[in-house]
Amino acid sequence: MSDPDEGKKRPNANYKLSKPDDAVAPKEELVFYYNREHRLAKASKNVQDLYVEKKQSRFAFLGILVADPPRRMLFYTIILMCALIWLFSFFGFLNSPFNMEGNLVKVSASVYEDTTILVINKRLKSRNAYTGAIDVAVSAPITERDYPEEDEINVPVFYHKIFFSLEKEERYSLVVPFEASELLVVLQTEKKSLKIKVSVKPVD
Repeated sequence: MSDPDEGKKRPNANYKLSKPDDAVAPKEELVFYYNREHRLAKASKNVQDLYVEKKQSRFAFLGILVADPPRRMLFYTIILMCALIWLFSFFGFLNSPFNMEGNLVKVSASVYEDTTILVINKRLKSRNAYTGAIDVAVSAPITERDYPEEDEINVPVFYHKIFFSLEKEERYSLVVPFEASELLVVLQTEKKSLKIKVSVKPVD
C-alpha cells in the first residue's frame, strides 16, 4: 500500500531554495566595503561641513568671547572697567586700606590754608589686632635725580607717635611742618613696618 503523501509535491518543488536545510555555512566571512568619501559626496552641504576638519586656532577662546554682538559688548565692557579701575588706583583715587597686624590702615593727606594735614584712619579687623604705640615718620619722597650721590641729602622728616586701641574705628590728624606734593609715611610697630606713599590734595 503506497503512502498518499508520496504522490503529492509542493508547488515550488522545482525551485532551488536560497538556503537548504542541509546547507553548510561558508568558512569565509562576508566583507562589506564602506567608502566614506563616496557617501559624503551624496550628502547635503550641512552634513559635509560637519566632517570638515577645522584647524584649531590659537585665539579660539577670544573668538568665543566676541562671537556675537552681546558677547562682544560684554567683553569690551569688562576691558573698559578693568582699565578704569587700574587708572583710578594708579592716581590714588582708590586708596585701599593696608593691613597692619589685624588693623586696616588708610592714609590720606591734604592742604588747607597752606597747612599740610595727614590723616590716618584705623579700622579694627580682628579681635587679636595689635594695640599699642605706633611710630610715625613722614618725609617727602626722594629720588636719585633730585639728590645725586655727590650732593648732601637734606630732607625734612617729621616724627610722631600714635596709639591703637580696641576701638572699632579711630582717626588721627597730624599737621606736617613742611610742604610737599607727595608724602612718604612710615608706620612701625615692634614687629612690622609699613611704608605708604600718598599725594597731597588741596581742599576745596
